[in-house]
Amino acid sequence: MAGYQTILNLHRLEERVDKLGMQMGLPRHGNYRQEFGDLVALFPKQDSLPIYSRDAELFIGSLEEMAHWLNGWEKMQQYHRMLLGRDFEKRVQRKEQDYRNQELMKKIAQAGKEMQDA
Repeated sequence: MAGYQTILNLHRLEERVDKLGMQMGLPRHGNYRQEFGDLVALFPKQDSLPIYSRDAELFIGSLEEMAHWLNGWEKMQQYHRMLLGRDFEKRVQRKEQDYRNQELMKKIAQAGKEMQDA
């Protein structure tokens, strides 16, 4: 069956992307399709990677380039786990929560300032 291996590779990539808290899609910014051919982009899932904006393109490239990029991403996570030990997940969650708290405080301060000006 022609193309069956390509379909299997695509499903494996989708599983890896999902496991890492991302989703695949078409590039949203720029005219990549006309300039570079068929490319895919990686975006954070709605419930993952809260430090990024929701429409941020973490990666744009071909399926083969994405596989190499995901290998690098996984190696980076393994290296961080090695350095931080068992506390890796807790530290990441704490940093993400700290960032969400900072953003909330900025919004509250901005709303208070707007109410005083009105």
